[in-house]
Amino acid sequence: MTDERSHSAENTETDKQGTEHTDFIRQIVAHDVAEGKNDGRVHTRWPPEPNGYIHIGHAKGFLLAYGIAKEFNGKFNLRFDDTNPAAEEQQFVDGIMEDMRWLGVDWEDRLFFASDYFEQLYEWAEYLIREGKAYVCDLSAEEISEYRGRAIHENGKTITPPGKDSPYRNRSVEENLDLFKRMRAGEFPDGAKTLRAKIDMAHPNLNMRDPVMYRILRATHHRQGDAWCIYPTYDWTHGQSDAIEGITHSTCSLEFENHRPLYNWFLDQLPIVNRPRQIEYGRLNLTHTVMSKRKLRQLVEEGHVSGWDDPRMPTLRGLRRRGFTPKAIRDFIHGIGVTKSDGYVDVAFLEYCLRQDLNKRAQRRMAVLDPLKVVITNYPEGQVEELTAINNPEDESAGTRQVPFSRELYIEREDFMEEPPKKFYRLAPGREVRLRYAYFITCTDVVKDEAGNVVELRCTYDPATRGGNAPDGRRVKATLHWVSAQHAIDAEVRLYDHLFTKENPLDVEEGEDWLDGLNPESLVVLAGCKIEPDLGNVTPGERFQFERKGYFCVDPDSTAEKPVFNRTVTLRDTWAKLQKKK
Repeated sequence: MTDERSHSAENTETDKQGTEHTDFIRQIVAHDVAEGKNDGRVHTRWPPEPNGYIHIGHAKGFLLAYGIAKEFNGKFNLRFDDTNPAAEEQQFVDGIMEDMRWLGVDWEDRLFFASDYFEQLYEWAEYLIREGKAYVCDLSAEEISEYRGRAIHENGKTITPPGKDSPYRNRSVEENLDLFKRMRAGEFPDGAKTLRAKIDMAHPNLNMRDPVMYRILRATHHRQGDAWCIYPTYDWTHGQSDAIEGITHSTCSLEFENHRPLYNWFLDQLPIVNRPRQIEYGRLNLTHTVMSKRKLRQLVEEGHVSGWDDPRMPTLRGLRRRGFTPKAIRDFIHGIGVTKSDGYVDVAFLEYCLRQDLNKRAQRRMAVLDPLKVVITNYPEGQVEELTAINNPEDESAGTRQVPFSRELYIEREDFMEEPPKKFYRLAPGREVRLRYAYFITCTDVVKDEAGNVVELRCTYDPATRGGNAPDGRRVKATLHWVSAQHAIDAEVRLYDHLFTKENPLDVEEGEDWLDGLNPESLVVLAGCKIEPDLGNVTPGERFQFERKGYFCVDPDSTAEKPVFNRTVTLRDTWAKLQKKK
């Protein structure tokens, strides 16, 4: 990954957004503050699981919570929900913090871990047992699921027949306390027993049907080591951790809406002073990719991508490696807003936000991805000129640079056709075009190999058109980018496209696999590309617009001997075109 310190200027940018937001969550928070709830405090948090790297959907969650805290002069906590040691690793903890900082999020000194509260959670679990509201159950996971029952979908309706009580539901308080302590002491094998809340096995919400609070699991925890062999579930940990930290507004995605009654039930049963409020919002789904961490892990582990930071992945590490800017992602999240329903957002809008930012910040360079040699026959042999090129027409402070021009050049192969069709205005035999920042040239001859392939063009130039303008006022219909053959540097260019061909990769027909929708053209590697000489002295993370080709970012694989560039996004702006059609 690129050193995050190189992005410090981006991290400290101030976005022109904030209190003009009027989404329903901010309205709820504003109302609570006006009513004096929690003494007018606003304290939010974001609780990631350290079992993988985070993606742009997660960014929506933590930017929402962080933004609300800042807008209401409150506090924001980062708390890792590290209750499953079998899947959690320190590398994910470190990576998540790095990615959040890259997007400009600052939790100051408020970094917490759910595992820090294990002792308090255990004490509260014993409290519920003594109150007759929790019991130790010997049913297996499969049996618990069977006893709980399943929802039945009939005629467009969802029916939830009552579940069946566990045969261990009515154990005495004394027996439950004894068994729970022995569970902690490690007397029973993994999976042999669980601690369950005693609520209502006929409740229409399946989450309220005696949910599991603890399970036996012998696994070394990344922070607690082997101190525990029982671990709390998410539902038992989450709300109580919020209460311990004094959280006032607990925002989460819509899939946790059915968990809110249980969240509130636990808080109602415990001697807790702070009372957080859970509010759900629609999760972010992006077209042509998947947002399930489990499926992203599958893509990595099965080798469909090169890793969590593969530039085709929606992970923040992947987007960062591809060349996305923090501001573009923040603008995208700001632009889609916050709603109460799930839905897909067209990836074209994300690309639009990226182009808007890169157009202002990226310096221009010329790079020829599929080179075709041009020899200017009337240009003096051995002569080299230094021509002035503009670094960024959108940013006067970017200044200019000098590019070498010589007798032999490279142009894009697609910029020449021997027999051009109508409306093809680029180079062809007998046709005159402009070379960017340079001269008008006219193709006079075409050189082919034995197989009939074009290998070289012979052209003449007009010395009076230096700088790209003709003193006699004549005009040409095309301007081509180019690189001096004598000074060009060879580079590898990786052309990235959507990872999946379908807008919704998970919308599959019976018998199909979601992986069948992988785009075989999502990565095309080009070798032998020709780039301007100053592009040989670049560092990973630098971004450029290759004129007429798109925006590109220097990849961490890049070396002085072999620069490597990732295509971040093309110049074609699909979103803007769609907006104009409305």
